[in-house]
Amino acid sequence: MSIDTSPYVEQAVKAVQAKIGNVKPKLALVAGSGLGSVANLLINSVSISYADLPGFPAPGVHGHKGQLVFGEISGVPTIVLMGRIHVYEGEESWRLKVMIRTMRALGCDFLFLTNAAGSMRLEVGAGELVMITDHINFMGGNPLVGPNEDKFGPRFVDLEDCWDPELRSILRSCADETGIPLHEAVFAGWMGPAFETPAEIRMLTLMGAQTVGMSTVPDNIIARHCGLRVLGVSVITNLACGLSPKKLSHELTMAEAEKGAAKLIVLFEKFLSKLAVLV
Repeated sequence: MSIDTSPYVEQAVKAVQAKIGNVKPKLALVAGSGLGSVANLLINSVSISYADLPGFPAPGVHGHKGQLVFGEISGVPTIVLMGRIHVYEGEESWRLKVMIRTMRALGCDFLFLTNAAGSMRLEVGAGELVMITDHINFMGGNPLVGPNEDKFGPRFVDLEDCWDPELRSILRSCADETGIPLHEAVFAGWMGPAFETPAEIRMLTLMGAQTVGMSTVPDNIIARHCGLRVLGVSVITNLACGLSPKKLSHELTMAEAEKGAAKLIVLFEKFLSKLAVLV
């Protein structure tokens, strides 16, 4: 379904500005399942319910609170989006475009994507952090299909550096300085909501993916379309289907994501201190 997102973006920008004033955020972070505690880093924070932002989703997945939180981290005006909408949630998934385009319209230059993901590498287990270096879209579609909204970006989008090399280099230095292990991987975006089968995991591995999840790829494509520079980190919550003795479930995802969130918070705060020099 093709939706003109422009009116929603304009209204959402006005609604956010009414709460935060004329301060322009420089970076937005999308908090994946169980990772909303990142918002605790913000000082002088202001929270806005998605219900008060035209076109924003009402997340239907446990672990996605549905709040925009604005504040500062290391002097950088930052927004944490506590919850996203997923392609598997159906026709309402167009609202993801509204969320991300609103960030750009508010003044953000950078988007930091996080998610809970499964690992296809036995040595990278639950609680580990993985920086996304590239992705493969196995979601059966693209969020930019339909008439192009020229106001936000071009018809054809170059994705060669869709996971920004400079930002990845900065994050790597942050990991080295803090001593937090940070793996790297190609991320496979899976439609969901069913988890993958063992055969599908073997296929993804043969095609070059090392991690898999049900979000983040559409977020990245929408962000690059409107000119945001993107960085992504997965918190590993389980070994992928066929590799783990544990049965996969959303409850397992939530429990393990919360364990990895503590390391992500330290890494993100360090990253913001370095990003402050760039902005």
